[in-house]
Amino acid sequence: MYLARGSGGDADGWFWALGALALYALISYGLAYRARTRRGSRRPAHDALHDLKDREEPQAPGQRLVSRVIMLAGGGATVLVALATSGALRAVAVAGTAVAAVTLWAYYDHRTEAPAGRR
Repeated sequence: MYLARGSGGDADGWFWALGALALYALISYGLAYRARTRRGSRRPAHDALHDLKDREEPQAPGQRLVSRVIMLAGGGATVLVALATSGALRAVAVAGTAVAAVTLWAYYDHRTEAPAGRR
């Protein structure tokens, strides 16, 4: 009976977690779009979406793995913050965690970018 009724926890915590993932994806897309626009891409929206899935510029396998681990850990941290907090603090904490995680991810990718790829 206990399982049928649920755990009695914060039911909308999962909606916040999904919202946090959506925010994280939106910020990531925005940074990729901005980078593509600065590089003079003819289709920055399409290329930015492609960048989130796979990169045009080849990365070393180790660098690609670290980049993906940073990205996934940032998304996971954002979800955990959304589930662990409540009230007005939740919105601020989720946004702050998402921005910090995406900034770290973008900084790592920028630092490991091949010199030939920079313009």
